[in-house]
Order: sequence, then structure tokens, then C-alpha cells
Amino acid sequence: MITPLEASVESEKLCRLAPIIPVLVVDDARVARPLAEALVAGGLPVLEVTLRTDAALDAIREMAKVEGGVVGAGTLLTPSDVQAAVAAGARFGVSPGATDRLLDACEAADLPLLPGAATASEAMALLERGYTVQKFFPAEASGGVPALKAIGAPIPQVRFCPTGGVSLKNAPDYLGLANTLCAGGSWVAPKDLVTKGDWKAIEELAREASQLAR
Repeated sequence: MITPLEASVESEKLCRLAPIIPVLVVDDARVARPLAEALVAGGLPVLEVTLRTDAALDAIREMAKVEGGVVGAGTLLTPSDVQAAVAAGARFGVSPGATDRLLDACEAADLPLLPGAATASEAMALLERGYTVQKFFPAEASGGVPALKAIGAPIPQVRFCPTGGVSLKNAPDYLGLANTLCAGGSWVAPKDLVTKGDWKAIEELAREASQLAR
């Protein structure tokens, strides 16, 4: 059983591997492995596969086979999601928010979780439980860089991975904040390039993102 503090330590290690964590919606598990290989080759080893499609769990299974990659499950909402993600080979979890049932399930499953928070109260509640590394979501809709900076002033103990509306254009602003470890973004694997199987183009997008300063 993992403690909230241990989960945050593991989450921080992952967040420090690269400035951007790709947020992936995979519709066809057959593209999962070459997609992961392209992103890892481009310098983005930590991959979040959202549980929003029927192919997500199979995609996690395929990506877990890619050398140098660390695949996790996003959009964890229920204890059953946690169990399915772990069984598929997910090494970490990400949630849009946090409930006691979900936190209990992740801790019992030894799954490091990046729990979502959008307000100071939510961040404080997670900190009270022991989570010092959190996901700021939905980042842009919640006020973007100014909001995250403002939350950091009275709660400097918590560091974040902002996700939701983060792009190549605004990622540097988020990464420049003292309370940001990394950011999550989907632009590194656009649907049109995935559909075409243009893995070289995706590798280049990943390489560009991997060189963002923080």
C-alpha cells in the first residue's frame, strides 16, 4: 500500500523526466506502440493514456512494452478504473479531480496518483491528505497561468502539472512558474498525424516539446 507522500514522491520523479507529459486519446490500439515509440524517441518518456475510449486499456498494454517509456492511465474516476489500469500495466494514474474512494483505491493498489485540483480548497484538501504533487485541471478554463501562480503564493508546498488547454504557445508560461513541475498536453500527438501514421512528424513534435525550458 502506497502512502500519499510516497505517491507524490513518485509523481515528482515522473514529472521531472520531461517538461511535457503527452495526454493521449487512443481510438485504435494498433497505433499505440508506434505512437509511444515516436514520443519516447522524441524525448517524452512519460505517457498518459486517457480512459476515454474502448481501446484505452489495450493501448496501455501495448505502450507498456515500449523500452524507455513509462505509461500511465488518465481519467481515473472509480476504483474499478484503478483496478483495470493496474491490470493493463499502468505505472501511474491521473485523475481530473479527487474523491476519497478513488484515493483509497489508488493507495491500496500501490498506484502513484496525480490527483486533480482546480481551486485552493481542493489543493488544500489533497495536501491535508498528503498529496504534495497535483494536477491543475482544467488549467486554462480555471484561470490559466495567473490562477496557478496565485494558488502557489499561499500554498507553496504543492507543485503542479497543469493540463487542459496547454499548448506549445502557452506551455513556457506555465513551466516558468515556481510551482509547476511539468505540463500535460495533447498537441504532441494530433489526431490527423496519428491517423496517417506519421510517426516521424510526431517524433519531431515531441522533440520540440522536450526542449522547452522550465
